[in-house]
Amino acid sequence: MPQGSPRGTYLEVSESLREKLRNGKITEALPSQAALVSEYGVSRSTIERALAALRAEGVIESVQGAGWFVAGTGDRRPLVEKVTDLLRADGVRVGDRFPTEKELCERFGASRTAVRSAIALMEGQGLIGKGAARGREVRALPVERGTQTA
Repeated sequence: MPQGSPRGTYLEVSESLREKLRNGKITEALPSQAALVSEYGVSRSTIERALAALRAEGVIESVQGAGWFVAGTGDRRPLVEKVTDLLRADGVRVGDRFPTEKELCERFGASRTAVRSAIALMEGQGLIGKGAARGREVRALPVERGTQTA
């Protein structure tokens, strides 16, 4: 990226990113800040200002610990919510086998550490537990979202 005035460089970066969004070169997740620093040859603070400008326009949104995304794309709920939704699926009953860590990693594109954390939360809520052999099983079904228990 050619260096303009220090004040306007972040605007050049934000315009370049906006153009990539318009052209479909970026459709959901933006590259990491480190990758953008390398790609544009500017400082991290310049990238942060460019991203902040796009966020202020409502073009992109940040998800803590996950990065920057095109606004309104994808499901960025916490992993534990996505995994808990498996128990809300039709036909799931108490005593059913719960997917393995490996299956959950593949299904949600998450790290084993993130999956283990979600499983630990679900075990703490009493939703799943150790089953026969080495697997886990459904111990309770979650309360439907939006409903409360007395």
